Amino acid sequence: MKFKKEYLIIFLIQVSEVLGFSLILPFLPLYAESLGATPMLIGFILFSFSFFQFWTSPIMGKLSDHYGRKPLLIISQFSTFISFIVLGFANTIGLIILSRIIDGLLGSNFSIAQAYLSDISSKKDRSKVFGLSGVAFGFGFLVGPAIGGYLAEISSLGFGLPCFISAGISLLTIFLTAFFLKETVKKKKKKMIFRNLFHFNNFKKYFSNKDVSSLLWQFFFYLICHITFTSQMALFTNKQFGFKSKEVGFLLAYVGLNSIIQRGVVLPKLIDYFGEKKLLNLGIFSVIIGLIISSIINKGWMLVFAITFFSTGAGVIRPLLVGGVSKKVSGKEQGAILGITNSLGSLAQMIGPLIGGFVLSYFAPGILPLTSAFFMGLVLVMIIKNSKKSINY
Repeated sequence: MKFKKEYLIIFLIQVSEVLGFSLILPFLPLYAESLGATPMLIGFILFSFSFFQFWTSPIMGKLSDHYGRKPLLIISQFSTFISFIVLGFANTIGLIILSRIIDGLLGSNFSIAQAYLSDISSKKDRSKVFGLSGVAFGFGFLVGPAIGGYLAEISSLGFGLPCFISAGISLLTIFLTAFFLKETVKKKKKKMIFRNLFHFNNFKKYFSNKDVSSLLWQFFFYLICHITFTSQMALFTNKQFGFKSKEVGFLLAYVGLNSIIQRGVVLPKLIDYFGEKKLLNLGIFSVIIGLIISSIINKGWMLVFAITFFSTGAGVIRPLLVGGVSKKVSGKEQGAILGITNSLGSLAQMIGPLIGGFVLSYFAPGILPLTSAFFMGLVLVMIIKNSKKSINY
C-alpha cells in the first residue's frame, strides 16, 4: 500500500473527531445518572443521537457524492461543535438529549471521511486503508477517555470541561478540512433530485444483492454486539467492580491502544498471511471469548484479559466487513454505500443501548456481555451458512 499525504490529513481529521467523542464517553452515563437517569433512560439518551443519525447519515453520504466531500464534512463537524457546547452547559436530562439530537442530525462525518478514503485508494488496498482509519479511531480512544475521565473528576467545572475541550477539537477538524484537504469529487452539473435523497431505495437496492446484503447483515449484528456492551460499559463496570469515571476512562484507553496495534501494525500483515475470510473468523472467536470472560470474572483487574480478547477481535472485524462492502460497489457509489453502513451503525446504536439498559435494569450485570456474545454468535452462524455460497470479503 503506497502512502499518500491525504491519508495523513484524513487520519488527523478522524483522530480529532474521535477525540471529541471519546472525551465524554467515560462520564456521560454517570453524568446522566447523577441527574436522576435510570439505565433505561441512559439508553434512550444514546438512542436519541442514533435515531436522527439513522435518517440523515445516508442523505449526507449521497449529498457528498453529488456536491463533494469537503462541504459536507464541514457542515457535519459544525453540528458536532454546537452539540458539545450545549452538553457542556446541560444541567437537565432534557438538555443532554437535545445535545445528542443536534449531533445526530448532521454530525455524520466519519462515513464521509471513509468515502474520501475510498476515492483515493484502490480496491486491493481498501481494507488496509480502512484499517488506517481504524488506527485513528483507536488513537482517539487511547487519549480521549483517559483525559476525559480524569478531568471530569478533578475539574471545578465537573463534567463540563471535557465537553468544552471536545467543542474545541471539533473546531480543529473544521480548520483541517477547510485548509488542508483537497476535494475528490467533481460537482455534478445535473440537478440533485431531492426525493432520491431518502435512502429506502438504496436499502432495497443493496439488500436485494445477495453478496452485499450478507455482508451488511453481518456488519449490523457485529455492531449490535459491540454497542450493547460498550455503550453500557461505564454502568456495567460501576455495578460489577465499583469503577468511577477515571477507571472507565483508563479501561477505554486500553481498548484504544489495542486497536492501534491491531489495525495499524498487525492487520495489514494478518490480511496478507491469513486472508480476509479466515481472519474474520478468528476475530469473531476472539470477541466471543472476551465477552464470556467478562461475564464470569469478579475482580476489576481481570477485566484487562477479557478486554484484550474483545478489542483484538473487534479491531479486525470492522475494517474487514466495511472494506468488503465497499469493494462490492462502484466508485461513484462509495458515499451512498458507506452512508448505508453508517446508517446501520446508527440503527445498531439505537437498539444496542436500549438492550444494554434493559439488561442492566432487570438482570445481573454479568448477563450484559453474554447478551452481546449472542449477537456475535449470529454473525458466525451467517458466515457458516454462507461458506458454501462463496461470499467474498
